[in-house]
Amino acid sequence: MAALPTKAMATNPSQLLPSELVDRCVGSRIWIIMKSDKEMVGTLRGFDVYVNMVLDDVVEYEMTAEGSKVVAKLDQILLNGNNIALLVPGGKPGEE
Repeated sequence: MAALPTKAMATNPSQLLPSELVDRCVGSRIWIIMKSDKEMVGTLRGFDVYVNMVLDDVVEYEMTAEGSKVVAKLDQILLNGNNIALLVPGGKPGEE
């Protein structure tokens, strides 16, 4: 018979479900890499079971051969979860 998980195991980040990790990022900056050549950095305000996200203070970047460039700065967006490839908590490295 397997041992029941303890409280310590439940709080270990390696034991989190993906939705629990995203939930911990609500209110924090998050870097989102899209399936296309775009990236977004913003403050996560909420998400649903499809990982559609509401983001505030968003900076949209387009990846080009020369590097990334800022395409737009937006107050608030609703991002479709189908287009997300990767989520990185904490925002984009080097972002002020």
